[in-house]
Amino acid sequence: VQLQASGGGLVQAGGSLRLSCAASGRSFSRYTLYTMGWFRQAPGKDREFVAAIERNVGRTLYANSVKGRFTISVYNANNTVYLQMNSLKPEDTAVYYCAANSGGITFRERVYDYWGQGTQVTVSS
Repeated sequence: VQLQASGGGLVQAGGSLRLSCAASGRSFSRYTLYTMGWFRQAPGKDREFVAAIERNVGRTLYANSVKGRFTISVYNANNTVYLQMNSLKPEDTAVYYCAANSGGITFRERVYDYWGQGTQVTVSS
């Protein structure tokens, strides 16, 4: 399974960006990638959870720091998860990673089996 993230860029504070993460591979099912999520890592900091979604039921989970500003969604037909980021702040600047696991929704990084390459998001003040 490969996860390909895209959509990062430079934006001013208060602006918006939408990240995408497309899953591909020879054989996987919706249950292989039951939960898909986003993490981020700012310079000099540990990677942290941002948001996750259970693909079959649509249940979502957000970090408190992004709740009300970010929205995670999934389009199962093309195995793509999106992260709509609004009202961006300079502290949202980070490399954003998409991830997936075959278990239930969680913020725990070690549970995620599959990881994409990161996409840089930079928010200027």
